[in-house]
Amino acid sequence: MNFYQSLGFLFFGTRLKRLSEVFLNDVNKIYRKHKISFDASWFPVFYLLSENGEVSIREISNELRISHSAASQMVSSLQQKGFIKSAVSKTDARHKAVTFTAKGQKLLQKVQPVWQALQEAMDDLSKESTQSKKLLDALTALENNIQQKGVYERVQHKLK
Repeated sequence: MNFYQSLGFLFFGTRLKRLSEVFLNDVNKIYRKHKISFDASWFPVFYLLSENGEVSIREISNELRISHSAASQMVSSLQQKGFIKSAVSKTDARHKAVTFTAKGQKLLQKVQPVWQALQEAMDDLSKESTQSKKLLDALTALENNIQQKGVYERVQHKLK
């Protein structure tokens, strides 16, 4: 058992961050190896657009559980790169509809096989141990519990 593992939940956030960084670095290495100019951080918006064709910034914010400002920044960044565009929604003039540009659509076609291979590789990884199989369910339960009552409230209650 290494240092991080030995301290359990005290290093929970650090361990998740380290695991996330390793995962995202490997995914970005795959894109580079296959000469695909894509960054793993773009995945959530690309995926939402690939599934829906058109989304509003508010929908991105709600689906990704991020602030409207953060969603807007993600959209702006991808717009500057020429992958997506936004225009007044045809169905609701109060919202901007975000869609792929031709350049974004072309990039989507290149990354989708990587996503499929990644899904299969992660499925294989999850089958390597009994605990791994339960990881996503446990993570979902933890996220739901934290959404009900955050870590801040829980710690404050213990400190009273």
